Amino acid sequence: MFQAINQYINSCIQLSSEQLARFNQAFEHKVIPKKTILLQEGDVCKFEAFVVKGCVKTYYLDENGHEVILTFAIENWWVSDIASFHEQKVSRMFIETIEDSELLFLSYYEKEKILQEIPMLERAFRIMVQRHLRTYQERLYGNIALTADIRYQQFLVKYPNIQQRVPQHLIASYLGISPEFLSRIRTKYKK
Repeated sequence: MFQAINQYINSCIQLSSEQLARFNQAFEHKVIPKKTILLQEGDVCKFEAFVVKGCVKTYYLDENGHEVILTFAIENWWVSDIASFHEQKVSRMFIETIEDSELLFLSYYEKEKILQEIPMLERAFRIMVQRHLRTYQERLYGNIALTADIRYQQFLVKYPNIQQRVPQHLIASYLGISPEFLSRIRTKYKK
């Protein structure tokens, strides 16, 4: 169950086998059924989670109560509300499983403890935050500067095969378009 996360960490830094074993001990492994809310708006995010298997969405509710999808987290991705987790303040978002999922949870306390024990993990987590920041900046730029067609093409590159895993209305929400418009775009690309 730790193979994927160990490969992820080793892509950032090189840990000894003892350090890697200690790193793995910091995580709690859980199998979570689909449609389980892991974080609710108004709660403090108590975890960073690595997706071993499954699909998780982060979203907020707009003024009409509709979900606005911020991200999807699939295998080998991390999911959390970074601001809520690190500042231990209430979240403005929800985190929910879309599929039955297998996750490795890292608590705030365990993260702080492991960073003290293995200081070079600071570098790995810094790289992780930089990757997340790049992803969010690309998403922000795309929503402002790109057409829906191009955003859809980029979505397919970023999330290959996700169309079979995620309902169309959630993909449309992520892209900032209506499900009907997404259907027209998909029809156009099928031709």
